[in-house]
Amino acid sequence: MSKKKKKRVKIKYRFIFIFLLVFYLLVMSVYYLLNINISNIYIYNNKYLTDQKIIEIAGISDYPAIYKVISSNMKKKLLSNTYVLDAKISKKRLTEVHIEISENRPLFYYQTTRKTILLDGREVDEVFNLPTVINYIPDINYNNFVTKMGLINEEVLIRISEIKYDPNEVDDSRFFLTMNDGNYVYLTVDKFEKINNYIELVKNVDNKKGIFYLDYGNKFDILG
Repeated sequence: MSKKKKKRVKIKYRFIFIFLLVFYLLVMSVYYLLNINISNIYIYNNKYLTDQKIIEIAGISDYPAIYKVISSNMKKKLLSNTYVLDAKISKKRLTEVHIEISENRPLFYYQTTRKTILLDGREVDEVFNLPTVINYIPDINYNNFVTKMGLINEEVLIRISEIKYDPNEVDDSRFFLTMNDGNYVYLTVDKFEKINNYIELVKNVDNKKGIFYLDYGNKFDILG
């Protein structure tokens, strides 16, 4: 009988070394990524909520590991706040979180309820530097009034001191506005956006004091 030759199995140490090295690098990379913390948080478009308050609401005030930051969870937390209508969250450069806020901004103080009315109609107790609606607005006109107030530019909104619901025999959605500069404005709900031209209107009358009748036409009567 002939003797069978035993085959020697060569251990490919080089291959094993490369495999182990790749595996080690992979493990270390995953470990590194899992331990990268947020280093920078950027907040945009907020005015009534501070950056710190938004960070606290979002639950990232301790700058946790980036992998723990789940955008959908952060958004849900932010939307639970009365002053947030929407939030867009993105991660950049591994360590950055960017939060863009759409605020439920306050529009006016409603003296009837002693509450501040927000953009979506909700009420809060906080008082801001805003126009005061000094009398009751019937429900049939109230919701439309809130909507129209939300269309007023903030630059103009802060120039309004008081708003009075002032219907007449022609229109039951008429309002009388007292401005901080000593002027007065008549408006109807369907023409409320005309007030956005207020700064230009004042320039056109050479900064004289008077009453703007924007409810019908653009008449201006000088006072005194």
